Amino acid sequence: MSTTAAVIGCGDVSTVHFEALAKLDGATLVAVCDPDPQRLAAAVAAYGVPGFADHLSLIEAVRPDVVHICTPHDQHASVAADCLERGVNVIVEKPLAHTLAEGRRLVEAASASPAKIAVCFQNRYNATAQAMHALLSSGELGAVVGASATVMWQRSAEYYENRPWRGTWASGGGGLMMNQAIHTVDLLQWLVGDVVTVTGNASTRFLGGTIEVEDTAEFVAVHANGARSAFYATLANAFNAPVALDVVTEKAVLSLKGDLTVNHNDGRVDVIPERTSGSGGRSYWGVSHELLISDFYGRLDEAEPFWISPAEAEKSLRIIKDVYRQSYPEWTGKVS
Repeated sequence: MSTTAAVIGCGDVSTVHFEALAKLDGATLVAVCDPDPQRLAAAVAAYGVPGFADHLSLIEAVRPDVVHICTPHDQHASVAADCLERGVNVIVEKPLAHTLAEGRRLVEAASASPAKIAVCFQNRYNATAQAMHALLSSGELGAVVGASATVMWQRSAEYYENRPWRGTWASGGGGLMMNQAIHTVDLLQWLVGDVVTVTGNASTRFLGGTIEVEDTAEFVAVHANGARSAFYATLANAFNAPVALDVVTEKAVLSLKGDLTVNHNDGRVDVIPERTSGSGGRSYWGVSHELLISDFYGRLDEAEPFWISPAEAEKSLRIIKDVYRQSYPEWTGKVS
């Protein structure tokens, strides 16, 4: 029996969701939704399914088994909660929500609903991240001593002018850390361990004439296991460099930059290559959306929640909002 699916939000990132659905055996796209008439008309023409201007009308008319939420950040929690309350399964793009309060609302909605929900931290499905997590969890490399991560990317004024919501507190919930570097923040806490304290700063160094949110950020985090990690990210780089994430253990140094290199203290060197992607999406979205989506559909009949749940996604949101509170104390209402 086919699982029916709908995509809510037909902007840029919906591309990889449509592609994944087209490749997924047993899944059928039955509807699309977008409040923008041009984007909606284009999606209806491209996929030959009914289109709706609002998600509640779609759910009432079509009642899909799964919805994919690809809207601006400020709509993630409200749309996802509406779906969960009606027993519809959800895959929602990151971040969990644009504010902590909305994120908490979605965590509670997920706990109260029989439906399943996944948050798209697809980089956890990367071959390199999976290998790194397995090595660190096994204990064979000894205890984690510390870690560092850098995101040296570039975004132009046009990137924000084409989608103005991205550069605002009200709709984006933040800038670089919410829209780009959140994937690396998530990997850092997933690989090294839960974060207990964060000291950091966010600022606008390059795009101040275009956006009201940050384009550069740094923090130092202490993890529950006692390890310390350092993080730096910016959109002022000249190009999109590969994300770098290094973890030092008692017996090795694991360096993720494209491929994963494990330099053992005894001189051995292991290299785990990353997969390549043929997606029509942007290269910096990574290679693993399809894997996450396929895994979610394969687990729909399982009783337990999906492993990248709202409660799990809330961890990175809290780290980011903690940095914002330290950086913009006069804007607490906007950033929290």
